[in-house]
Amino acid sequence: MQYNIMDYGALPDGKTNNQKQIQAAIEDCAKTGGCVLVPAGNFLSGTIQLKSNVELYLEKGSVLTASNSPEDIIDFSEDRDAMDGIENGCFLYACHARNITISGEGTIDGQGRKVYLDDNADEGFHECPLAVAGFRARTTYLEDVDGLQVRGITFYDACFWSLHMAGCQNVIVDGIRIFNNDRGPNNDGIDPDGCRNVIIRNCIIESGDDSIVLKATRPVWEKYGSCENIVITNCILHSRDSALKIGTETWGDIRNVIFGDCVVRDCSRAVGIWVRDGGTIEDIQIHHITGNTKRYADGVNRTFAPRWWGKGEPIFLSAGYRKGEKKYPGKIRRITFDHIRLYSESALFLAGEEDSVIEDIRITDSRITWKKQSVHNPGVFDEQPSDRDVYEHRIPWLYTRYVEGLTVEGIYEIDPSLEGYVDSREILEESSRISIKR
Repeated sequence: MQYNIMDYGALPDGKTNNQKQIQAAIEDCAKTGGCVLVPAGNFLSGTIQLKSNVELYLEKGSVLTASNSPEDIIDFSEDRDAMDGIENGCFLYACHARNITISGEGTIDGQGRKVYLDDNADEGFHECPLAVAGFRARTTYLEDVDGLQVRGITFYDACFWSLHMAGCQNVIVDGIRIFNNDRGPNNDGIDPDGCRNVIIRNCIIESGDDSIVLKATRPVWEKYGSCENIVITNCILHSRDSALKIGTETWGDIRNVIFGDCVVRDCSRAVGIWVRDGGTIEDIQIHHITGNTKRYADGVNRTFAPRWWGKGEPIFLSAGYRKGEKKYPGKIRRITFDHIRLYSESALFLAGEEDSVIEDIRITDSRITWKKQSVHNPGVFDEQPSDRDVYEHRIPWLYTRYVEGLTVEGIYEIDPSLEGYVDSREILEESSRISIKR
C-alpha cells in the first residue's frame, strides 16, 4: 500500500517544515508495511524517523530537504544506543528496525552550502577544507537495521556524513549518487560502521572527505561487534581525502572486505588503511582500481592547520599511535592489491610500529606512474592522525617501516615531470621478507 505525503498535508514549497506530515505517513505505513511516497516538489523537513517494513520512495523530481534549524532536529537519545560524537543529530534516522528501504529517483538535500565558508585559509589556492559556520546535522543515521536497502536516490550537499550505517546487517546500497562539496570537511559519502554482510555497488560519489570508509567506532563495536563481510564494487569516486578507506576508528576488528573495479579521480589517496585503537584489519582484497591521486593545499591562515589526510599516495597503510598516546594501535595483515593502475604524486607508503608490525602484504600485476598533476611539489609524509602528523621527507617510490612480508610486482615508473622529486630507490626501514620485482 502507498502513502502519499501530500495526502497528509505536506507542502512542496521548500519553506514549510513538513516533519509532522511525513512522520504521520510513515507511522500509518508501518502498521501494515508499504511505501511512503515523496512526489515531485521540494519538501523541507526536520528529523524523520523511519520504521520497520517501510519503503521511503522519492519520485523523480522530488527533493527532500533537511532543515538547518537546530529546533527541527529531534534527539532520539533513548534509542540512540551507539551514536557517539554525532554532531547535532541527524535528518533521516532509524534504530532497531527491520526491512527498511530508501529508494527512487529523487534527491535528499543536506544544505551544506549554508554552513560552509571559504575563508581563504590556504593563501589563494582554494583547495583546503572549508571553515564551518553554523549548525549541521548528519544526513542519515541508521543503527541496527537488518535488511536495509538504499537504491537509486541522490544525496546532495551534505554538511556532515551522508549515509552512516551503524551495526546494520544484510545491507544493499545500489546505484546511488552522492554529490557533496569537494572542499567540505566531514561530508563523507558512505560509512559502514560495525556492519556485517554489506554490498555497495554501482555508485558515484563526490565528496570532500572520504568517499567510502569502513569503521569500528567504540560504541558501535561494544554493542554490535566487528565490521565484516563487505563488498564494494563498480563505483566512481572523487575525494580530497581517501576514495576507499578502512579506519581510523578501529576499536573492533574489520575483516573480509573486497574493494574492486572502482575508478578514483583526483583523490588525495586511492586506498587508505589505518589502525589506531587496538583492532585488527585482516583479509582485505583490493583489485582493479584505476585513476589518479594528487596533492592539495593545506590551510595555513587559521589558528589550526586544516588539512586533508593524504598527499597523493596511491596506497597508504598505517599502524600507529594517536597523537599523545602510546596505546597498542592494532594489527594490519593479509592485504592483497592486484591490477592497480594509478597516476600518483607520493610514495607507496606502509608504516607500522615496533609493537604493531604490518604483515603479509601483496601488490601484484600493478602499474603505478608518478606524474605531476598539482601545483604542489612532493616532499612531505602525512601520517595523520599521529604524533608524526605531517613532516618533510624525501619521497621514494616505496617506503616501508616495520613491515614483515611484502611482495611488490609490476611496473613502477617515474614520469619526467617528477624526476628529482620522487626517488627511484625504495626506503625500507625495520622491514623484512621484502620481495620486489619491477
